[in-house]
Amino acid sequence: MRTNSIIALAFLVSVVSAGPTSQARAQAGKALYPAMASLDQYLMADENSEIALARSAAPPSISDAADIMVLGRDGYRTAVKGKNDFLCLVERSWGAASDEPDFWNPKIRAPHCFNAPAARTFVTTFLMKTKLALAGKSKAEIVAATAAALDKKELPALESGSMCYMLSKQQYLNDRAMSWHPHLMFFVSGDAAKSWGANLPGSPVIAADDPEERVTIFLVQVGQWSDGTPAPPIMY
Repeated sequence: MRTNSIIALAFLVSVVSAGPTSQARAQAGKALYPAMASLDQYLMADENSEIALARSAAPPSISDAADIMVLGRDGYRTAVKGKNDFLCLVERSWGAASDEPDFWNPKIRAPHCFNAPAARTFVTTFLMKTKLALAGKSKAEIVAATAAALDKKELPALESGSMCYMLSKQQYLNDRAMSWHPHLMFFVSGDAAKSWGANLPGSPVIAADDPEERVTIFLVQVGQWSDGTPAPPIMY
């Protein structure tokens, strides 16, 4: 993705008009995270803590009845079976686009809670990327394998209505934005930013084309975290 389908997009607004250029950030990031760290750095030692962090992506009215996946040495597995067809998990850094400086950042913890259409379709690409990352594949190999799977229709087509919640006060999206803002994300096939009026002056909708996963990701900030506490002022 040109930003990060799940992580980098969440701080796009905060870096558009401040800080070093994207090229300088990328160069600095590559120096910090040139390759995958040891697997232990990406894992959470306490499964219950990861479950709680995953649930914090959405209000309890949603996440308390959701499926919960946690990361293990062989990939993600379902730790809690829910009842409402939502899926919560804590994404790691390889959810990012291959050109993102935080692609291998072991500190990334990005709780998401996906609705049923996204869980059935959009999430499958991330789970595939996870398997490849844990198998020791390079960024280039991950991108190539993902593209091949999409071309061969081995990954399901994105379903209409796919979205997720990212409302966790504990989220760590990258070294610059850290927790940033609570927000909702919507996934649409192809390059659809113009049709939503995104990225225009005064528009509350942020969008980024994601050619690696072949979707447009729309982001809308909201005013409170999943625990109901107020969030930082919304940035347009």
